[in-house]
Amino acid sequence: MNITLNDKSHQTNAANLQQLAEELALPASGVAIALNSELIIREEWSTTALADGADILVITAACGG
Repeated sequence: MNITLNDKSHQTNAANLQQLAEELALPASGVAIALNSELIIREEWSTTALADGADILVITAACGG
């Protein structure tokens, strides 16, 4: 399916946010995912289905000043 990932077109076979996170090799902490402008808590990633055309924003925490 085709989704928008951080404002870029992206092809994925992931059925839910957890599978997408694994596909993207996201770290186990310090990451937030929004689906269609709604923040989804990590505990709900595995039960949050993806659909063609979904708009995903991945935010990664960074340290520094």
